[in-house]
Amino acid sequence: MVSNLVFGKEPVSRPSFWKRLIAIAALVNLLLVLFDLSYVPWHDFYLNYLPKVTQLYDPMKGIELHPETQAYLNRVDELKQLLEDNDLESPEVEASLRKLRRLSIQTIEDNPFALADKSRNLGKIENLIRQRVGEESAREAMAIFWSISHLSEYSWQQELEFFNTEARPLMQTNYYREVRRNGQFVDYFWLIDLPFVILFAGYFLYRTYSMSRSLSEVTWPEAMLRRWYDLLLLLPFWRWLRAFPVAIWLDEARLVNIEPILAHMSSDFMVSFARELTPLVGIHAIEQLQDGIRRGDVTNWLFFPETRRPYIDINNTNEVEAIAKRLLSVSVYDVLPKIQPDLEAVLRRLIEGSLNQSPLYKQLHNFPGLNQLPTQIAENLAVSISESAYKTLTEMLSDSSMGSLGERLMKNFETGLYGELQKPDNLEEIQSLLVDMLEEIKINYVQDIAEGKIRQLSARSQVLQMTRKQK
Repeated sequence: MVSNLVFGKEPVSRPSFWKRLIAIAALVNLLLVLFDLSYVPWHDFYLNYLPKVTQLYDPMKGIELHPETQAYLNRVDELKQLLEDNDLESPEVEASLRKLRRLSIQTIEDNPFALADKSRNLGKIENLIRQRVGEESAREAMAIFWSISHLSEYSWQQELEFFNTEARPLMQTNYYREVRRNGQFVDYFWLIDLPFVILFAGYFLYRTYSMSRSLSEVTWPEAMLRRWYDLLLLLPFWRWLRAFPVAIWLDEARLVNIEPILAHMSSDFMVSFARELTPLVGIHAIEQLQDGIRRGDVTNWLFFPETRRPYIDINNTNEVEAIAKRLLSVSVYDVLPKIQPDLEAVLRRLIEGSLNQSPLYKQLHNFPGLNQLPTQIAENLAVSISESAYKTLTEMLSDSSMGSLGERLMKNFETGLYGELQKPDNLEEIQSLLVDMLEEIKINYVQDIAEGKIRQLSARSQVLQMTRKQK
């Protein structure tokens, strides 16, 4: 399994029933943790769609309906009961409406929704009432809505139904949360979490002790270090980190396979790391070469072989000489035949230019029948020279007796070239051009290599790993 290889765990042949049971318990605990973490931020969702859940779990988080909003809703219920038992214009109904108007103004001014970060819901309630009565001011809109004239004009049953359907759910989202002496909110989730933590702690001790007994080279503390990620299950804070060891436990129990996920994560990490590292390595290598050129190291290596460090030859071949011979052979046997017509045209033009400077050549144009003779002479000379040169080169390359002459020619050419290149003017210009060329390579190509090739190299590496596994 990937987890065994990556995290240094002992290989497991077949997971036991207890290992799978512990892994399932860890998964259940993780789901409870995620539910607990989402409960307060998503309290409105649970209240609207899973009200029975909020009835059970609100006490665990110290959540209760806010006293002010609860008093307001109780007053609305009392008004409804009074309207059912009494006339709309009765003194009892008028007193109840007066209290509701006062509570409405107090709610707008005090904003009891702020503590639970539900001020937006209070704004929604104000907008509903303003639109209902057609008043811009929230205070005036509340006063009009809870008045005998409005309830008599639009039917109190209809208006109370509107309030209970539209405004009451928004008011019920406001809650009060009990605070401890240390300023932290009350949270009894640890009572649910504690049995799981005890179970995980016992399993951690058992698992690490068994590892130390089965692997003689591993001590108990070392086994604990190997399974350090299991300790995340015991932390009373940052409980969301438990997803990491739970995924590994499920993989060890063969309930899920996280190998593709780990492979993808490691691939992304390596690609990101290589994308940052490749330009640095490439730029550093080029700058090292540039510094060597500026210091004259390359010149010394070329012109003073005695200064070179011991060089390891892997094939007993002088690669530079072999490349030169190969280039010469390709040029003579393959390239020259293809460009021979062009060479003949150049030679003919040169010969004609030389003949045009001769007075005799100019006189020949004046004799009838001989005016084309110079052109024919130039063409014949061009063909003869090119064919002779090509024949000579091919015979020289094929004739073994010409080897010594060729070697002497190459040696003399090399000596002359080295001598000219060592002149300060030539040397400085060549070094400057080489440094500039490397700088252009660094700017134009190194970044492209990092951006375009890293992903391909990573894919090739994965293919090679899969091939090895299949073998």
